[in-house]
Amino acid sequence: MTFVAVRLARAFLTMLIVVSFAFVVLRLSGDPALAILTNEAPPEALLAFRQSWGLDQPILIQYLNYVRTILGGDFGVSMRDGRDAFTVVAERIPVTLAITVPALVLSISIGVTAGICAAFSPNGRLDRGIMFGAVAGFTIPSFVLGLLLVLVFSVWFGVLPSGGAQRWTNAILPIVTLGVGSAATLARYTRAALLEVMNRPYVRTASAKGVPWRQTILNHALPNAAVPMLTILGFLVGQLIAGAVVVENVFSWPGVGRLLVASVASRDLAVVQCLLFFVAATMIAANMVTDILYSLFDPRLRASANGGGR
Repeated sequence: MTFVAVRLARAFLTMLIVVSFAFVVLRLSGDPALAILTNEAPPEALLAFRQSWGLDQPILIQYLNYVRTILGGDFGVSMRDGRDAFTVVAERIPVTLAITVPALVLSISIGVTAGICAAFSPNGRLDRGIMFGAVAGFTIPSFVLGLLLVLVFSVWFGVLPSGGAQRWTNAILPIVTLGVGSAATLARYTRAALLEVMNRPYVRTASAKGVPWRQTILNHALPNAAVPMLTILGFLVGQLIAGAVVVENVFSWPGVGRLLVASVASRDLAVVQCLLFFVAATMIAANMVTDILYSLFDPRLRASANGGGR
């Protein structure tokens, strides 16, 4: 119970830091009145706009009002179309999930399989080939990979659409672009975790007793390697969310990432703040779930959080 309470307290503190950081940065990034009404608007219109949105108040008063409304579940109103900011963001969430969830499944499937295959033949040709592909997939920027996929499958072969969200085929290239980087990361961690476990005495003992190699991997090595592999899941979720911002703009996918870029450009404060809150909450929730699962697999971590069992 103490373990969960500590994680919840950290999550609340992290959310408060994110909310405060978003508030300060957005206020320093430019005047929403000038962004929405343009420089050609008369001073009276600019002043009326600032007064109507409370932007003429001292920054501390604005911050306290902002935190109070967030704690009350009110994310404000969009300056662009006058709708509730949460409604504007909620409309885009299923569209983003339509590519991020399949990308996560794809990355886990490819990454774990590639990592296991690489660990089967350490320093062999297969291992070197997989690790070369993993390094390439991890280092290549997502927008470069996306443009390359568009060039190959949309321009050269013409088998897949290059953007939009009209049909299910429009989601293929964004999913692949998002999944490649995460799969590469997971492949490296899977290989390292398996190699570490396979050098432990109980695995060598099972092999010495004549247990088939495949059974040794599935029944002994893989379950124990899953413990350190869990730590990367929260990172993968964050990587997918961050990648969605770029990928959605490359492929004109109308999700949360594209909305974030458009809202930042137009200084739509309420929508941007709501988006950042949603992204931070998703990443924090993913890391909390990972920590709880990790504690279930490794009781030593739970005992440490509870004060070492004292």
